Amino acid sequence: MQTVTLNNGVEMPILGFGVYQVPPEATEEAVTHALEVGYRSLDTAAAYRNEDAVGRAVRASGIPRGDLFITTKLWIQDNGSTTRQAFETSLQKLDMDYVDLYLIHQPFGDVYGEWRVMEQLNAEGTARAIGVSNFGSDRLMDLILHNSVVPAVNQVETHPFYQRAVENQLMVGQGVRQESWAPFAEGKNNLFSDPTLGAVAEAHGKSIPQVVLRWLIQREIVVIPKSVRRDRMEQNFQVFDFDLSPQEMAAIADLDQGHSLFLDHRDPAVVAQLSGVTME
Repeated sequence: MQTVTLNNGVEMPILGFGVYQVPPEATEEAVTHALEVGYRSLDTAAAYRNEDAVGRAVRASGIPRGDLFITTKLWIQDNGSTTRQAFETSLQKLDMDYVDLYLIHQPFGDVYGEWRVMEQLNAEGTARAIGVSNFGSDRLMDLILHNSVVPAVNQVETHPFYQRAVENQLMVGQGVRQESWAPFAEGKNNLFSDPTLGAVAEAHGKSIPQVVLRWLIQREIVVIPKSVRRDRMEQNFQVFDFDLSPQEMAAIADLDQGHSLFLDHRDPAVVAQLSGVTME
């Protein structure tokens, strides 16, 4: 498995398996299949409500903990002092002594209080790396400037229709690794029948999802596709045996529309909506 080196020296697989929108009752089986296929990086979150199922699948697999890379995320906290308790709850559900990456899930609430506790968790070794998710460039830079630890990762919506090339330049310049969620845009804009992606896929004897994953990997963006079907997990894993040409990369770059297909995190209505979700 190809890896990337985070800004604190921790190695992270560039391709992982995500469990967003996988129902808790289906998560253990899905993760079991993913581990059997060969995935060693798993991405969950408190807000997904399936951390315990991820933990059960890991334990049942018999794979040594040190061979895995586990990410989970902190939901919005009104008070940073509750961060440690939330983290310990995630560890208990996962039944693990540490996670490899702990992310602030949304750029709302007391993110600075959360981050300072996360810096302590990182220093203690229970969170080997810490980062953020859904942070725009302004929020990311502000966090960097006013804290000691630079986020290792920023997990953001990234797919052919929203490529975030300018934001990527900032992240690379600051030592922050970009990680893609919704790499297939959940099929929006007819991604799975897009003629540009289809032509590239046909040229390589691959599927459109494989081309999208390869495109992200060649941009050195970590990606965590999700599926509950083993055949698709296997297909998504088979993306290291071909390369896209500069011309193909440029053709895909032309698909960029420059805006989210899901959530505008600067929209007050989105802020209110997400801030109203609790973990109780």
